[in-house]
Amino acid sequence: MVVALAAVFGLLIGSFLNVVIWRVPRNVSLVSPPSHCPRCDTPIKPYDNLPVVSWLLLRGRCRNCREPISVRYPLVELATGVLFGALAARIDSLAALPAFLYLGAICVALALIDLDTQRLPNAITLPSYVVGIVLLGGAALADGDLDPFVRALIGMAALYGIYFLLVLAYPAGMGFGDVKLAGVLGLYLGYLGWSEWFAGWLLGFLLGGIFGVAAILFRKASRKTQVPYGPFMIAGALIAVFAGGAIADSYLGITV
Repeated sequence: MVVALAAVFGLLIGSFLNVVIWRVPRNVSLVSPPSHCPRCDTPIKPYDNLPVVSWLLLRGRCRNCREPISVRYPLVELATGVLFGALAARIDSLAALPAFLYLGAICVALALIDLDTQRLPNAITLPSYVVGIVLLGGAALADGDLDPFVRALIGMAALYGIYFLLVLAYPAGMGFGDVKLAGVLGLYLGYLGWSEWFAGWLLGFLLGGIFGVAAILFRKASRKTQVPYGPFMIAGALIAVFAGGAIADSYLGITV
């Protein structure tokens, strides 16, 4: 029941994330003006704003002017619903689940914003420190175990520090937006455990490196091409949330 409710909630949040992804990089209010067609400016009716279903019923076009509606909108909604359901199945503590659902939401938004603009907006990353600390701290108190929260704070500081040093050493490789994101991801991964924290850190570098090498080999990029690194950090962190323990154990089994 919790998984199903989380998945439905994720569909609704995914609809809101489409607004966030479009408006935040452009410094546009999230509440005004209401959602509308960019071509004819017709406000979108509530019955045309149902996640995934409305896009299918409208056959991917505006009801008024028939302007095509990008398939990305229902895909974001569907992906968020699936991610929320998976997180509900993964997180054992109901007290900690809201924190990880929040993480899932900002991961979807930040990954797509970074792909679109090569930016990780402070409007999302900086408040996420406060939200994450409050929600995870409250979950630790509710569960009667402060150890995960202490580990989360250490993980946050450690991953932030690692990326901060990397930016100082090689500024062309990544930006300070990645550093700020690293702290947020370190907070959540540290809460789950050091295996998840280590796997998330390792996978971010691994996925980014594989993509960079592949892009150069297939002549889609050069060594000087700017590639957004945030999506790889996020992908690595999410994989680590679900399989970090097994990945860390496998890695240590090979290297030790």
